Amino acid sequence: MLISAFDALLSDLDGVVYAGPDAIPGAPEALGRLAGVGVELAYITNNASRSPEVVARHIRQLGAPADAGNVFGSADAGADLLAERIPARSKVLVVGSAYLRDCVVARGLTLAESAEEAPAAVIQGFDPDVNWRDLAEAAHAINGGATWVATNTDMTIPRARGIAPGNGSLVAAVATATGSRPIVAGKPEPLLFHVAAEQLEASRPLVVGDRLDTDILGGNRAGFATAVVFTGVDDATAVLGAPSDQRPRYILGTLAELFGDYPVVRATGKQIVCGEARAGVEGNTITVTGSRADLDAWRAACCAWWYAHPQESGSTTPELNFSS
Repeated sequence: MLISAFDALLSDLDGVVYAGPDAIPGAPEALGRLAGVGVELAYITNNASRSPEVVARHIRQLGAPADAGNVFGSADAGADLLAERIPARSKVLVVGSAYLRDCVVARGLTLAESAEEAPAAVIQGFDPDVNWRDLAEAAHAINGGATWVATNTDMTIPRARGIAPGNGSLVAAVATATGSRPIVAGKPEPLLFHVAAEQLEASRPLVVGDRLDTDILGGNRAGFATAVVFTGVDDATAVLGAPSDQRPRYILGTLAELFGDYPVVRATGKQIVCGEARAGVEGNTITVTGSRADLDAWRAACCAWWYAHPQESGSTTPELNFSS
């Protein structure tokens, strides 16, 4: 089975384990099987709105194993990054959750309530209660010379009702008002992955996520194997056209597929074969012998396209022709 090649799973949360308050179907059961096959587990999240204790309790309520010590979030990473860049007791304007404020105070920094206090820095993280006034204060402080740190820049976030604006969308509003760009603490930077792997003493971790531009890019930058699942933000079309640095090693429908054998993908002549599916590339067109509903057909298509386009700095949009 696929997971047996690894000693740890570094899993994203939103869109992989849960969407809003609800579990992704089958995810808790799959995560619960890891201990039985000797695989360690950590959660890597860009959501800076809740403490590791609260996140772990939520995960356990859904039926998956978790404790605060194996939840690694961007709020703590962002506060650490701030503490490295500004003097102790400096004033910091926090645009985000109560937990993010606690993280800042725990690093020996002082909270500012508005830009009028001339804070040395602004840290911005996701919280559903952030409003226009909060973003305006951040813009005023940054325009006044404050260092700007964002916990993450996910443009969207999966919720129970569907995809909603994420912290990256709010960061973009401040960027538009300031002409500045923040220092980013969370994924796709590799720090959280390296910290988690070190704590687990893992030498062969597998990173799994639903987003190419954070989970997969971050895992690739960390030098770890990566797997995408289609339970959250990005779909098969996005994976097919992904830039080179956002391409996963494995393509999975759900976490449950970690416990099956991953199909062999091989080249035969000018075609890529995966299971019963075949794919070949000619110009900007991928011809796939197989069903659009068959994951092996997408695996073959991705491998064929990536082999033909090994170095792509941006997303591509090849034409796809499926035939059974």
